[in-house]
Amino acid sequence: MCTSLTRRAVVTGLSGTALLASLQPSPAQPLTRIVVHRDPGCGCCGAWIEHLRNAGFTAEVVESSEMQRVKKRLGVPQALEACHTAEVEGYVIEGHVPAAAIRRLIAEKPQAKGLAVPGMPAGSPGMEVAGAAPETYSVILFGPSGQRSFARYRGAQEL
Repeated sequence: MCTSLTRRAVVTGLSGTALLASLQPSPAQPLTRIVVHRDPGCGCCGAWIEHLRNAGFTAEVVESSEMQRVKKRLGVPQALEACHTAEVEGYVIEGHVPAAAIRRLIAEKPQAKGLAVPGMPAGSPGMEVAGAAPETYSVILFGPSGQRSFARYRGAQEL
């Protein structure tokens, strides 16, 4: 039996292909790239980087034994310093800032230098300790016009 392609068969085939294509999931939005500067000997930095990656960031890690120089170059106030420093979309991220706060910063685009979580609060992303209660801490927005609270968290949960 011989079959030949008819115009109707071609149109039907193309329609079916278009329908199947529309049912496929759309490609994911590109991941936000963040550059993390960290001391090679720091263990909590790796856990924070994993937190970022799990939240959809693409983290590029730059190891440096000169972290004070990195912080100074990027304009991190001494009172807000923590262990690692990151750069994302023109902002500086200092310390264990939750990914959700970084996403909010990027979405709102305030006139600021960046965000910081001074020190290393227990329970903050990268500082989770099994059996230890997470601390409440502030995420500080800093820049030329000063510093103010941007968000409050207990562990990785915004209050």
